Amino acid sequence: MTATAPAVPATLPDLLTSRAATEPDRVALVAADQEVTFGAWHARAEAVAAGLRGRGLAAGDRVALHFGTAAWNDYAVAFAGVLRAGLVAVPISDRLAPAEVRHVLSHSGAGVVLQPATLAGIEAAGGTPPEPPQPRDLAQILYTSGTTGVPKGVGATHGNLAYGCTLDRRRRPLGHSAHFVHAFPVGSNAGQTMLVNALNARAAALTAGTFTPGRFAKLIQRYVAGTIFIVPAMAIEMLHARVHTTHDLSAVRLIGSTAAALPPAVALQLTAAFPAATVVNYYTSTEAAPAQTSMVFDPERPAALGRPAVAADLMITGPDRRPLPAGEIGDVWLRSPVAARSYYRDDQASSDVFHGRWVRMGDVGRLDADGYLYLLDRDSDVVKSGAHKVSTLQVEHALHEHPLVREAAAVGVPHPVLGTAVAAAVVTAGPLTAPQLRAFLLERLAGHEVPGRMLFLDRLPRNDNGKILKRELRQLLDDRATQ
Repeated sequence: MTATAPAVPATLPDLLTSRAATEPDRVALVAADQEVTFGAWHARAEAVAAGLRGRGLAAGDRVALHFGTAAWNDYAVAFAGVLRAGLVAVPISDRLAPAEVRHVLSHSGAGVVLQPATLAGIEAAGGTPPEPPQPRDLAQILYTSGTTGVPKGVGATHGNLAYGCTLDRRRRPLGHSAHFVHAFPVGSNAGQTMLVNALNARAAALTAGTFTPGRFAKLIQRYVAGTIFIVPAMAIEMLHARVHTTHDLSAVRLIGSTAAALPPAVALQLTAAFPAATVVNYYTSTEAAPAQTSMVFDPERPAALGRPAVAADLMITGPDRRPLPAGEIGDVWLRSPVAARSYYRDDQASSDVFHGRWVRMGDVGRLDADGYLYLLDRDSDVVKSGAHKVSTLQVEHALHEHPLVREAAAVGVPHPVLGTAVAAAVVTAGPLTAPQLRAFLLERLAGHEVPGRMLFLDRLPRNDNGKILKRELRQLLDDRATQ
């Protein structure tokens, strides 16, 4: 009896080897008008692996990959080569400040830094690739966005990264068009998901480089892309620029939103602007991946973030870590379907977040009777104002309902009586005063939830992944209060 080959890859290098063997001429990557086939991707990755090991690097050594979205193809080659060599990839966006880069290099212990200018030399160096890595080996260290403090390195094994991938050509995802489009930076969890998609999906990965609504829409139109992946900030910019009225985006069938909660008002505008597309919310984190919830946007449940594939892999707990029943508010936990990640060189932080395959998300939320997840807030963002606890997420959703509000963020600021009070920063599309906005909010929020202070800005401070930097907003509010 002939043994049947496994339908799933043990590692990402195994997946690339398989696709290069079965589909060598199929385009896998497109960036800056340059295409890379699976055959070329594999050949170059093998050369990188040989070159790195030829320099004396040993299995488990860390290699930093300092690339930008304009060099996404080279980054993908370098990443695959590092993994094939049994080394540990440390992705770093070229948009990070020098101090942030130094922290990542120091903390990870990376002894080699690959960049676009040095990659060719490694490829040409020659050498012999070692034995392929094993699923339990450490594959990458990805640093968190650091919106609330110093970024932490999150380690993931080869098995963790390859989970959910397939060797079966008939089961490949994203098959409704030849390309999917994204503009996520190197070094982000969303960017790494796009790299895995490029290895696993039927569609090729089309990287847009630095995001602007016009550039993004132009690529969708040019390549007749059926899938786009965005963060809420990108959705807001595209809607404000009305690119759906100036470009032919009718081929889009799937809009995937990740990295932050998509405000219901924005989701409704997306469904109107892209009537042929399904809008899907994905909820995960650098720590929790590949665990996630997902949900097609439902106007009947506009604030819901969905459910995991297995209902038992999501729970809400109290302070004692015991599961709470539906409707009660507590800490959100996701259970990884494979070996969970961990913080690199930080056992104390790991013990606070990782428990077996369970991962504490750092969010406060609840489940409804059908098991759908609703977020109240980030645990660190909940505003304890007097006797009340205020969800900044709920305040932001209400702000986004105003037709002149383009972007909004709510934070807690010191208050002499209440201890903390709600404040908000907004970007508007036209003239709007604080009294007008408060009057609008009083129809949607309780009195203690309405921001007492309003800050009108030209733009909100965001990190490289599109997440709002609330610590900078608090500083701006403090500075304005003392002026």
